[in-house]
Amino acid sequence: MPAAMPTPAAAAPKPAEPFLPFTRPTIDEATIAGVAEVLRSGWITSGPQVKAFEARLSERFGRPVRAFNSGTCTMEIALRIAGVGPGDEVITTPLTWVATSNVILEVGARPVFVDIDPATREIDLDRAEAAVTGRTRAIIPVDLAGLPVDRDRLNALAKARGLRVVEDAAQSFGSTWKGRPIGSFGDFVSFSFHSNKNITTSEGGCLVLNDEREAALAEQYRLQGVVRSGHDGMEVEVAGGKFNLTDIAARIGLGQLPHLAEFTAKRREIARAYFEELAKAAYRALGLGLPVADFADCNWHMFQVVLPEERLAVRRSVVMEELRQAGIGSGVHYPAIHLFALYRRMGWKDGDFPNAEYAGRNILTLPLFPLMERSDVPRVVRALARILETHRKA
Repeated sequence: MPAAMPTPAAAAPKPAEPFLPFTRPTIDEATIAGVAEVLRSGWITSGPQVKAFEARLSERFGRPVRAFNSGTCTMEIALRIAGVGPGDEVITTPLTWVATSNVILEVGARPVFVDIDPATREIDLDRAEAAVTGRTRAIIPVDLAGLPVDRDRLNALAKARGLRVVEDAAQSFGSTWKGRPIGSFGDFVSFSFHSNKNITTSEGGCLVLNDEREAALAEQYRLQGVVRSGHDGMEVEVAGGKFNLTDIAARIGLGQLPHLAEFTAKRREIARAYFEELAKAAYRALGLGLPVADFADCNWHMFQVVLPEERLAVRRSVVMEELRQAGIGSGVHYPAIHLFALYRRMGWKDGDFPNAEYAGRNILTLPLFPLMERSDVPRVVRALARILETHRKA
């Protein structure tokens, strides 16, 4: 009896493409080694690395800068330095991370939301001006996805109405306005160095201030209000918090700063690729709302589209889940703040800010980070287009 013929080996399945997150930090080996040196030094809380980081930031902006453990406390501290408190109003946008309005509540003031410009998705400054009352003390604009709010219009409004400005520039480190770095001019400027930002300290932030008096007050608010003198002198003049940055985090930031131009260039390359891909005939009919194509001033912190709600039979969550199944991460930045339960209890409701509400229901953040390859972009767009076509209303 003849020997059995060998069974042909089954074709090996094609390996799945690696999962593509919507963001991922880039930290080089020199920075990792530098963090190890800090750990070995025995000085891991605020110390020489924080001082060095602040010095580099102050040099960059030509103004005093102080580092903190988040880009949230920086806004709260700016409001406190500006004297904003109970009975005051602060104008801001409802389309941002909820921290932007929470800090207003933290100082005892009331947020006053105004709707967004649907093109930029940022605070509508005409509406902001109309919202100013005798109780308005400040305005907090937000550079969503790194696109700068019109600084000329913003600062003219603030000057005319006697308002302090706390720029929520959490997402716009490396952005410019007419060639001038965001942070190098204006009033208070707050940056975040969270892990998803264009440069990171893992967690952290900084506040750009107007003078050394404000910088000294920021230091008091940063660490329990304490002022030290001599070997043992200590005084507390204001009720501060525990907001200091560690030397470990600062060393990461020092390693990130030299790569900022490189990171920004790569982000712009990926953003351009999205526009080029989405301009193809196969995708023009998707009905996606695209961001402003700013390649001069925007740092392209995120690439966000707005789904065509009226054309789809499913909600955004289904689109996100099917992208995940296709190996592609996505994000939501952000739901409209005024529709959270906390703010509904303060009187806001559906329909108050229709532009922000539409964006809040339908905005979708697609992958964009320096480690991406340009070739990743067609994969993302093809997957998104397939999902949208599958769920298009009949």
